[in-house]
Amino acid sequence: MPALRDWLAITETDYGSVLLDMNSGSYWNLNHTGAIVVDTLRRGGSAADAVTAVRRHYDIGPDEAERDVADLLDQLRQAGILDEKTK
Repeated sequence: MPALRDWLAITETDYGSVLLDMNSGSYWNLNHTGAIVVDTLRRGGSAADAVTAVRRHYDIGPDEAERDVADLLDQLRQAGILDEKTK
């Protein structure tokens, strides 16, 4: 299950969320869709939960929601701020 690293600070904005890597000082601006995904993960949800949350908020099909969530998770992994935890 994907999880955010413990050393991230997350702040909600009018435009989505900002993630701050407190170790490096790097930050990422996320739009509203990204903020929904990050909030779902922060609350312990899975990628599938994030897809459901995005679909609940936007009128999009399951394929588009899954693709959007997968793309964001890949970007977060590449940035080193996403950890795969198993339960």
